[in-house]
Amino acid sequence: MCKWVLAVIASLLSYSVWADHYFAKKIASGFAVPWGITFVSPSKMLVTERNGDIRLLDIATGQHTLAARAPSDVFAAGQGGLMDIAVSPFDKNRVYITYSKNTPNGAATTLATAMYKDNKLQDWKDLLVTNSVSDTGRHFGSRLAFSGQYIFMTIGDRGERSNGQNTQTHSGAILRLTPQGQAATHNPSETKPEFADEIWSIGHRNPQGIFFDLKTNNLWAIEHGPRGGDEINLIKKGANYGWPIVSYGQEYWGPIDVGSATEMEGIEPPIKVYIPSIAPSSLILYRGEKYPELKGKLLAGALKLQHINVVSINSENKANHEERILENFGERIRDLVIANDQSIYFSTDNGNIYQLQRD
Repeated sequence: MCKWVLAVIASLLSYSVWADHYFAKKIASGFAVPWGITFVSPSKMLVTERNGDIRLLDIATGQHTLAARAPSDVFAAGQGGLMDIAVSPFDKNRVYITYSKNTPNGAATTLATAMYKDNKLQDWKDLLVTNSVSDTGRHFGSRLAFSGQYIFMTIGDRGERSNGQNTQTHSGAILRLTPQGQAATHNPSETKPEFADEIWSIGHRNPQGIFFDLKTNNLWAIEHGPRGGDEINLIKKGANYGWPIVSYGQEYWGPIDVGSATEMEGIEPPIKVYIPSIAPSSLILYRGEKYPELKGKLLAGALKLQHINVVSINSENKANHEERILENFGERIRDLVIANDQSIYFSTDNGNIYQLQRD
């Protein structure tokens, strides 16, 4: 029997051994679309609700209290509102938040910061109101990841496809910023003056998952395609990821391809495409020991297909296998986070927080 057949059989057997043994333990409920989650201590988590509240959750008891109300200019409509939240790796007790901000010309994806003290968030301050204003309520992004020195921030095309190839707007781009929310040094604009100073990569539709792997210094992102064509991308400095001229998706109104091709010279190809779409809304790369089968793999939460998608990456940073856990879960998985003890927690649009467990 040829080697590739044996490899496929071995892969399927591996899947049957472990994938069905995962289950979700409910930690808490009663949230209003918990969009972002982050740990501020081993036992406490901050949770953003898309309507504009941030709540503090005690993991042991499942009880949660109000930690902050976002400013009144939060655009909590359509796909907008209060979005990602992440503890700063740069400053003790600092937290970063992204949200859609009402401006006179429309809503803009915005990076803010606050200080965590006495179980509350204080001293809210906008760091960057991005150049992403649109009168639509779609495609805000908006996730955060950190390298050793910088913030990476995703922004969707804001429902205007041409933004994906516009190097002067932040829409449809991934930004690289300083801890103060300013353009980082040695960004692509240093050699590509057509790029806005904050931009790291372009050609994105609606990236709602991003993860910086400190072990390899790889930056991974996952984004929504239209009808089909969700993508996992390895993000490179100054690269163009194609939207909307290159896509694997189809128009919502009919079986017509979006864009002019699925591949094109000068366009960075995805390492994985989902057809049909899973509607991804988060991304992590697991390096812990608590779930040995997941080590070194990318995990994405799926909104449409309501499972956790697990993708194996080979030594050449290519996707070589996919598994799906919690396939019968029945809730839209919104955000994934790795706790201090290497456990994985996730939120769902039903207003629940879960811990991933294995029997």
